[in-house]
Amino acid sequence: MQLQAGDLVLCSGTLERGVPFAERLAAAQAGGFDGVSLWARDYQSAREEGHSDLDLNTMLDDYGLSVAEFDPAWWWLPGASEVHIPSEFDRDDIFRFKEAEFLAMAATLNARSVNAVDIFGGTWTTEEAAESFAHLCGRAAEFGLLVHLEFLPWSRIPDLATAWKIVQMADERNGGVAIDSWHYFRGAPNEKLLRSIPGDRIMNIQLSDAPVQAESNLIEATLHDRLLPGAGDLGLVSLIADLRAIGANAPIGVEVFSDALRLLPAADAARLSGEAVRQLLTFG
Repeated sequence: MQLQAGDLVLCSGTLERGVPFAERLAAAQAGGFDGVSLWARDYQSAREEGHSDLDLNTMLDDYGLSVAEFDPAWWWLPGASEVHIPSEFDRDDIFRFKEAEFLAMAATLNARSVNAVDIFGGTWTTEEAAESFAHLCGRAAEFGLLVHLEFLPWSRIPDLATAWKIVQMADERNGGVAIDSWHYFRGAPNEKLLRSIPGDRIMNIQLSDAPVQAESNLIEATLHDRLLPGAGDLGLVSLIADLRAIGANAPIGVEVFSDALRLLPAADAARLSGEAVRQLLTFG
């Protein structure tokens, strides 16, 4: 199944990391979602559970779900692929998955896209970042994948303006921007700029909420203290209106990294997430 505009996606980080693949899919179905996002480690864990690629695709079909995006593509910027993180320090199990393996995994599960982020920073210029993003898009296109660039407020791609400039300079048809509401409002929200971007270049949407006052440690907060959509003070209704105004046609993910939510059974966390986003979209 191909995810369409307005389809709802249960993002991997909304559930506890160790949730088995079948339970993850059952939770998404219970929450009324149309798809799931996966980290490469989710795929690897499912294989280690004893499932073949055929098993995984059959399970997705049985639950009526599609894979939205694979997260995160970390190696693509100049110098990043040369960084070596020993496994004992790779607490989130990210850095062992490099380009060829990562893209093959995504294609195996017929994922829609991959999510690119800046993790290591560096001394690269915007022009060099755009060249690297174009290369990533070219490689992803070989697997039939879209690529969206997610900006992170503490990174060298901190806001929509920077991400959009890189995407524009790269000028690849399968490349676009990811709008994560938490990062958008904790960075430099720019309604005028957002409304100037063609809707089809917004290739990923992820919703969560937060208090109006920014936290002192953004990285800790984004990984542990996000709120369900509508449970905080961010301008999610206006953000949704802006996205609708430009005809953004990406699926809508719920990505709520929350220690409190992860204490719940996966199905309960997914139900709360689904109810929250549907209520928000009704008002948006």
